[in-house]
Amino acid sequence: MAEEEKLSNALDLSKRWQEASDSGTGILRHLMEQVPQIYCQDAEPQPQQEEVLAQERLLLPLECFLFGEEPHVGVEKLQQRRGTGSQLCGRVFKEGETVYSCRDCAIDPSCVFCMDCFQNSIHKGHRYKMHASLGGGFCDCGDLEAWKTGPCCSQHDAGTSVPMETEECVLETDLQQRAHLLFQVLLHYCTDMLVWEENYELSSELQPRLKQNMYYCVLYNDEHHSYDHVIYTLQRSINCNQNEAQTHTALIDKEGRRAVKRGTLRTCQQAKDLIRSNSEHISLQPLRVEILHIAVMAHQSFALRLGVWFQKVIGYSVGLRQVFCQVALQPTADGDKPSPICRLMLHDARLYKGARKVIHELIFCSLLMETEYKRQFAIEFTKLYQQLQKDFISDDHERNISITALSVQIFTVPTLARQLIEDGNVIAVIINTVMEMLREHLDSNNRFHFQGYNSDKFFRVQVIFHDLRYILISKPSVWTDELRTHFLNGFKVFLDLLKCMQGMEEVKRQFGQHIEVEPEWEAGFSTQIQLHHILSMFQDWCSSDEMVLLMAFKECQRAFTSCTNQPFHSEPEDAYMCKHILSHRPYKVTQEPVSIHLPISRLLAGLYVHLCRTGALSRLPQYMDPESCDFTLWAEHPLRCIVLAGQVSAEMWRRNGLSLVSQVYYYQDVKCREEMFDKDIIILQITASKMDPNHFLMLILLRFELFEVFNGNCSSKDQEVLRQWNKLTEEMLYLLIVITGERYVPGISNVTREDVTVREVIHLLCIQPMAHSSLVKSLPENENHETGLETVISKVATFKKPGISGHGLYEIKKECLQEYNPFFYHYTKSQLSKAEDTQKKRRMQEGSDKVMRPPMPPPFTEAFSSVVRLLSCDVFIHMLRHILQRAVEESALFWTEAMIYRTLHLIAQALMEENLQVEAGSVEDVTFDFSLKARKMGSEHGKSLFHFLTKMKAMPILEAQTDMITWILQMFDTLKCLHENSSPAPSQSVEQSKQEENTHDKEKAERKRKAEAAKRHRQKVMAQMSAMQKNFIETHKMLYDNMPDSGGQGNPSMELTSASESSMELSERRVALGPQQGVTVAERESLTCILCQEEQDVMAEGPAMVLTACVQRSTVLTQNCGGSLYTPDDHYPLFMPPELAVGTHTGSCGHVMHATCWQKYFEAVQNTIRNRLHAEMIIDLENGEYLCPLCKSLCNTVIPLIPLEPANLNYESAQMVGQHLTFQRWIQIILARIKGLTVTTQEAEKSSGGSTLAEVGTFEVGQVEFRSILSFGVREPRKFSDSILQMVQVCATTIHRVGLQAPPNEQCPHVPVMSWNTCAYTIQATENMLQEEGKALFGSLQNRQLAGLKAVVQFSATQRVMSSQAVVQKHFTNMLAVLVPIPDVKGSLSILEVDCFHLLVGLVLSVPSLYQEESVDLQPTAISSAYNHLHLLHLVTMAHMLQIMLSLQGQLHRHPDSVEVEGTKGEEAESAAFVYSTVAQYTSGLKTDISGCSVVESVRKGILPFLRCVALLFNCLTGVQPPEELLDKAVTSEDELEALCCYLALPTNLFQLFHNHLDMVEPLMKRWCEAPAILKALNGQLQAIRYPRKRNQLIDLPEDYSVLLNQASHFKCPVSSDEDRKHPTLCLFCGAMLCSQSTCCQKQLDGEYVGACTAHAATCGAGVGLFLRVRECEIVLMASKTRGSTYPAPYLDDYGETDPQLGRGNPLHLCPERYTKLRYLWLQHCIPEEIARSLEVLNVMFAFEWHTL
Repeated sequence: MAEEEKLSNALDLSKRWQEASDSGTGILRHLMEQVPQIYCQDAEPQPQQEEVLAQERLLLPLECFLFGEEPHVGVEKLQQRRGTGSQLCGRVFKEGETVYSCRDCAIDPSCVFCMDCFQNSIHKGHRYKMHASLGGGFCDCGDLEAWKTGPCCSQHDAGTSVPMETEECVLETDLQQRAHLLFQVLLHYCTDMLVWEENYELSSELQPRLKQNMYYCVLYNDEHHSYDHVIYTLQRSINCNQNEAQTHTALIDKEGRRAVKRGTLRTCQQAKDLIRSNSEHISLQPLRVEILHIAVMAHQSFALRLGVWFQKVIGYSVGLRQVFCQVALQPTADGDKPSPICRLMLHDARLYKGARKVIHELIFCSLLMETEYKRQFAIEFTKLYQQLQKDFISDDHERNISITALSVQIFTVPTLARQLIEDGNVIAVIINTVMEMLREHLDSNNRFHFQGYNSDKFFRVQVIFHDLRYILISKPSVWTDELRTHFLNGFKVFLDLLKCMQGMEEVKRQFGQHIEVEPEWEAGFSTQIQLHHILSMFQDWCSSDEMVLLMAFKECQRAFTSCTNQPFHSEPEDAYMCKHILSHRPYKVTQEPVSIHLPISRLLAGLYVHLCRTGALSRLPQYMDPESCDFTLWAEHPLRCIVLAGQVSAEMWRRNGLSLVSQVYYYQDVKCREEMFDKDIIILQITASKMDPNHFLMLILLRFELFEVFNGNCSSKDQEVLRQWNKLTEEMLYLLIVITGERYVPGISNVTREDVTVREVIHLLCIQPMAHSSLVKSLPENENHETGLETVISKVATFKKPGISGHGLYEIKKECLQEYNPFFYHYTKSQLSKAEDTQKKRRMQEGSDKVMRPPMPPPFTEAFSSVVRLLSCDVFIHMLRHILQRAVEESALFWTEAMIYRTLHLIAQALMEENLQVEAGSVEDVTFDFSLKARKMGSEHGKSLFHFLTKMKAMPILEAQTDMITWILQMFDTLKCLHENSSPAPSQSVEQSKQEENTHDKEKAERKRKAEAAKRHRQKVMAQMSAMQKNFIETHKMLYDNMPDSGGQGNPSMELTSASESSMELSERRVALGPQQGVTVAERESLTCILCQEEQDVMAEGPAMVLTACVQRSTVLTQNCGGSLYTPDDHYPLFMPPELAVGTHTGSCGHVMHATCWQKYFEAVQNTIRNRLHAEMIIDLENGEYLCPLCKSLCNTVIPLIPLEPANLNYESAQMVGQHLTFQRWIQIILARIKGLTVTTQEAEKSSGGSTLAEVGTFEVGQVEFRSILSFGVREPRKFSDSILQMVQVCATTIHRVGLQAPPNEQCPHVPVMSWNTCAYTIQATENMLQEEGKALFGSLQNRQLAGLKAVVQFSATQRVMSSQAVVQKHFTNMLAVLVPIPDVKGSLSILEVDCFHLLVGLVLSVPSLYQEESVDLQPTAISSAYNHLHLLHLVTMAHMLQIMLSLQGQLHRHPDSVEVEGTKGEEAESAAFVYSTVAQYTSGLKTDISGCSVVESVRKGILPFLRCVALLFNCLTGVQPPEELLDKAVTSEDELEALCCYLALPTNLFQLFHNHLDMVEPLMKRWCEAPAILKALNGQLQAIRYPRKRNQLIDLPEDYSVLLNQASHFKCPVSSDEDRKHPTLCLFCGAMLCSQSTCCQKQLDGEYVGACTAHAATCGAGVGLFLRVRECEIVLMASKTRGSTYPAPYLDDYGETDPQLGRGNPLHLCPERYTKLRYLWLQHCIPEEIARSLEVLNVMFAFEWHTL
C-alpha cells in the first residue's frame, strides 16, 4: 500500500505541474523545497537514505510528468513502438577494462569492442589485440564506419547493411512536448548547478524562503599535492585525526571533491584560509577550496544524480534521446547563453572529477549515439576546440577525464572527418591551436627553441597532435573541389608549423672546453616523433590525388625556398678535381651552426618520390617552373646532418656532451629514421640523379672536409687528425654505398612496401635469431601501429618454439642469406659488426663461399637511373685510387681495414652494375665503363686502380680481404672479355692469382698436416697414461679392495658377525630397521666451506659445519584448502591433524659453511644490509634472514651437519633378544618404564600435592621391573662438540619460532616437538614431490635436496639431547597414549584425529629418552633401538591401516560371490576380511558385507605414501641402502609395496601384523574403534580424511586467456558497489577471485590493514601466495606481508612470448609446461627463494607496498 500511495502522490503532483501555466517554474519550485530536505542534511552524507528519498519525492514525480501516467506503463508503450533499440552498443569503458581491436577488420586501432561484443563477434577468430582501456571511450560495435567486415556482434546485429541513419522521431506529440519541456528545465538546472562559481547566487525559483547560515567548506582534488600533503594539511587545518584525514583524502581523489567542514560562514572561511595557507607552505600552489551554501551543495548533488537519471530515461526510446539531443544543442531563446552542452564543455576544466565523469557518459549515450546530432556536436566541438585545448593545458587532471578526450570519438569517423575538413577547416584549427600553444617558444628567427620549457605543459600540447592524426587516419577515396581546397589550406598551415621547426635548435662544435650545461633536446625530438606518422599521412593523402600532390609539392617548394635558416656567409668559390670544376659556397660543419631538424626538406623529398611513383612528375611544369628547384640547395642541409653524424661517430664533437650523441642516435633510430635519416638519403639520391656525378662527389668531399686530403694538398703527422680523417673517410664511403645501393623505396625502384619489409626482416635475422617482439620493435610502424611483419615472416624465416623458459625465435631461411648486405643502412654500428661476425661464422661452418659480395639491388626507376653514374665517374675512380694507394704505399696510420673493406664493396657494386648493363644490352650501347677506367686511369705510372688491387692481394696485413680481392679481379677479367666479345681467357693476373691460390692452398695443407700430427701425438700420450693407471690399479688391487664402496657400506668387523655369514651376505642386507637391519659404517665425509674454502671432516666432536636452510610454514599438503589456519595461544602442537592444515617445512640449498664462518658472515650482513635501499624487501633481519653467499637463496637458519652414527648389529644377539622381547613384552616394558618414570616424578612432587598413580588397567605390566628396559642393552650417549650443540639450539629455536609464529624461547617445551614436526613434514613434502614428478623414491633427489633431508633427520634425532628429558618423556607418553592406554593420560585423541607419520617420527625420535636415569646418561644400543623402531612401526602401521579402513567406507565395495582368489592373494584377502569383520564388531555404522579383496586393495593403495615416507625416514636415520626396486621409477605400485615391506621389515601381507599379535592387538583395536570421534565420522558428523590423500594442484586455467579476461570483466567487488577500476586477482591455490590493491577490501591482519591478496595468502598459503593479476597478465609471488615479486604468467602468444601488462595485446594461450614449472616452484617450497633472487637482481628505487596488494 505504501508504494501505491507514493505513486498516487507523484501522479497528483505531476498533474498539478501540467495544469500550471508555467510548468517549468513549478518543477523548479518543487526542487527548491525538496532538494535541501533530502541532500546535505548531515555532516556526513547518507547515500542510501538520500537515494530512497530522491526516488520517492523527486524522480518518480518527474517520470510521471514525462509519461503523463504511471512510468512503467509509459515505458511498456514505448517498447511496443518502433525505435526503442539501437544498433550501436555504446558501452562506456571504465579505466582498466579490457577492450579488443581486430587487426584485420578495424579501420584504425581506436576502433574497439567491449568484452561481451567481442566474444559474440566474428573477430574472435581473426588477428586481434587486447589491451586495458584508459577509460572514457565506448564500444564501436554497430558502427559500420569503424569496421571493414563484421561491424555488429550477434547481440547488436539488426540485419542492416547500410550506415546507421538518425531514425525519425516516433514519440507522440504530447509526450514529445512534455519531454522537451522537462529536459529543457532539468538540463539547464543541471548546467547552472555544475558550472557554479563561488560568487554566484541561486535563481529566484531556487532561492530558499529562509536562508540558513550553514555552509560547507569544500576541498577539491588537484595533481600538485600528494596524498601525504593533503592529509597533513587537513590535520593541521580542521583538527581531524589521521584516519579521518585519510578518509577525506581518499574520497577527494576518487570523486574530485569533498566537504571537509560544515558550519557557519565564519568557521568555514577560517577553515578555508587555514587549508590554503598550510598547503601553500608545502607547495607553491595552494589547494583549491570553496565555500558553498548548504542549499547550493544540495542542488549540486541532485544535479549529479539527474545526470545518471537522464542516461536511464533516454535509453527507453530513440525518440527521447533525440529530444534530449535537441535540447542539449539548443542555445537559449534570448541568445545570451550558448547551448547547455557548450557551457558544460567550456567549463569542463573547472569541474571536479565526479561531475566530469557523469557529463561525459551522458554525452556518450546521447549525442554520440545519433548520427545527425553527433555531426552537430562535432561542429560545436571544433568551434570550441582551441579554447578547450587551452583549458586542458592549464588543467592538471589527466586527459582521460577531460572533454578533449572525446576528439577520438569524432575525428576518427571518416565521413565526419571529411565534413569537418570541408565545413570546419579542422586541420587548420588543430594546427593553429598547436602554434598558439607553442608561440612562446619562437625565437627571433621565428624558429622553435625549447630551452626551459615546462615538461607537463609541453606533453599536453603534444597530445593535440593525436587529433591531427585521427583526422588523417583514413585517406579519401573520392576528392571534391571543396575537400581539395580546404585540405590544401590546412596543408599550408601545416607547412607554417614545419617552417618553425626547419633548422631549429642549431648546434655548434665546442672548442677548447667542454660545454657547461647540456642543452635541452628532448622537446624537439619529442615533437618530431609526434609528427612522424602525421608527415607520412599527409604524403599519403597527397599521393591519392594527382592534383593535390602537385599543388602540395608546389607549396612545399615555396615554403622551402622561403626558409631563412642557415644561410651561407661567404661568396661562391671554385673547387678543382680531376679536371672538373665545382662552384660552391664554402661551409664547414665543424665551424658553422648545423641543425638536425629539417622537416620541410624531408617532406619535399617524400612528395618528389610520390611524384615519381605516380607518374605525376611529367605534369609538374604545368604547376611550377622546374628551374626553381635548386637541387644543390636541396642536398645542402641533409648532407650537413649526415656529416654531423659522421663527425660525432669520429668523436670530433665530444666536448658538446651527451645531448648531441642522443640526437644523432634518434636521428637514425627506428622511431625517427623514416622521416629523418631515410629522407636525407632520398634527398641525396634525388640530387645525385640531377647533378653531374663528379660535381656531386666533390660536394660530398667538401662537406666532409676531405676535399684537400683527396686532392693531395693536405698532410699531417698528428695521429689524432689522421684518425679523424680515416674515420670520416669511412663514413663518406659508407654514405656512397648507401646512396648507390639502397634502392628499396617505392618510387626509387619498382618495389612494394612488402618487399621493403622483407628486406628489413632479413637483415635483422642476419644479426641473430630474434623473438617476434624484438622484430616488431626493430621495424617501423605505420599510422595503425602495424609493421607488416606477419605477412612476410613465413617467407623468410622459420619459427623455433620456446622451451620451459625463454621465448620463441625466428631463424632466417638459408635461401634468404644471399640478400644480406654487410653495409645495410639501417644497421647500427654494433649491429653491423655483429651481423658480419654471424655471417662469417655461418659460412665457415657450412664451408660456403666466404666472399661477402654486395647483393644485386633492384634497378632504379627512370627518374633515378642516373644515380649509378656515380660509380663510374672520374672523381669516384680517383677517390678509390687514392685510398688503395694509401694502403699499398703508406703506413697503417693513413688507412684502416674498415676503409679498405668499404672501398672493395664499392668496387664490387660498380663491377656488378657494369656486368648487369653489359649483359642486358649490346656492348656498344653501354656507357657505364668503370672497369675500363679502373684499368686506364693512372696506368701510365703503374698506379691504376686495377694495379693497386693486384698488389693488395699479396699483402699479409689484408689477408682477411684476400677472398674479396680475388673475386673482384675475376670480375675485372670477366668484364674485359665481355667488352672484347671473347670468352674469358686466363690473363696474366688471373694466372698469377691462381699461382698464389695454389701457394696458399699448399700452406693451408701443411698447417693441417702439422695439426693432425700433433693430435695423434696427444692421443698416444693419453693412451700411455691410461695404461700406466690400469697397471697401478692391478698392482695395488688389495688397497682398492679394502676401500668402502660408493654406497658407503664397508665390510663390518668380524667380531660382530656370525661365523656362518659371509661379508658378501652382510653387505647385501637391505633392511632399514629391526633385528635384520643392514650394517652401516661411519663414513669419512670431508666438505669444503664456501666462505673460507677450507676442507674439514664432519665429526660429532669436531667444529660444527652447517647447511644453509630456510624454515617456512606450508600448506602444500593441506587437505583443507581455504580453511582457517588460526591456532589458539595454548595450542599443543604435538599432534598433527590428518588434514595437514599447515606444516613447517625446512629446505636447504645444500651449501656448507663452518659455523664460525657463518656467524661472521651473518653479522657482516646485518651490519651492511641496513644501509641498502629497501633492504627490508629482500631480507628480514628481525627474523634472522640472509641470502646464501653462493647461490643467493633465501635462508633464515642453519642446520648442523651431524655424521651418521654407525649401527653394527650382532645378529646372534639380536636373535636371542628377539625371543624374549616380543611385541606384547615390549609394550609391557614400555608401559612399566612410563609408570616408573611417572612414580619417580610424582614422588619428587609430593611436596606440591601430586596425585598417586592409577592402576594400569587392561594392559597389566605384571612383574615387569621399572628398569627392565635397560636389560636389553644400553650404552653411553653420543658425544657432541659445544659448537654442534650450539647450532642445534639455533636451528631448533628458529623452527619453533617460525612454525608456531611465536617469540624465540629456547626453554619452551614445544621446541623438540616442532623439530620432529618439521622432520616429518619435510619428508612428506619430499615424497609428495617425487610422486608428483613420477620419479623413483630413491636416487632421484638432487644432491642439495638429499643433503638437506639427511641433515634435517639427523638434527631432529639429535635435538633431544638439548631438551629436558622429562619433557621429552612426557611428549613420548602423550603420543603413545593415542595408541596404547596409559591411565595417567586423559583426553587422548583418537586415531582419526592424528597424522600417523608425524606420530611415528615423534615416537621414534623420542623413545631414547626412556633410557635416561637420574644419575647416569644412557641411551639404547643398536639392538635395543632396532626393536624399538620395529615395534613402534608395527604399532603405528596397524593404526594407520585402521585409519584407512574407517575412512574409505564410500569406496569399499563387495566383489561378486563367483569371484574367488587363490594363492597368496587369497590368504591376504582372508586376513583382511577377518580384520575388517573384527573392526566392524567394535563399531556401529560400518558396512559388513565387504569383500576381503576390496579391503586389501584399498589398504594397499592408501598405505603406500605412508610407507614411502617411513622408508625415507629410516634411510636417513640408519643409512641402510634401499633395494634396487626402489631406485627404479618404472616400478609398479605392487612391486614397490613389496620392496618397501622388505626394506621396513614388514610382512608383505600387512594384515598379518594383526594375526601375529592378535591377543595384544584385539583390545587395542577395540579401544581405537570405540573412540567418540570414530562414531561421529561414521555417522557423517566428522569429515574423515581419505587415503591416499589427494595431491594438491594449482587450479585449472583456461587455454584461452580471453576467457579469464571475460571472468574478470564480470567480477564484482564483494564489498564496494562503486564502478572504479578494480584489479581482479586470481588465487592459483584455491581459485578465489580477489579485489586486490583496493582500499575497499582491506582487512586487518596482526593489527595492520592489508590488501585482499595479503589477507588471503595468510589463510590459504600460510603467508605464501601465488596470484594471477588478470588484467595485467602477470603472476605475483608473495612470501609475507612485506615481500613479493612479479613473475611471468604461463600464457604465451603465438610467437612464444609472454605479454606482461598486455603491452602487445596478442592472443594468449596457456603453456602447460610453464604452468607445471610454476606448480613445481610451489610444491618445492621455492617461492620465497624466487622472490629473494628477483629482488636481489632488481634495483628497487621505489619500494612497492606489498601489504596493500
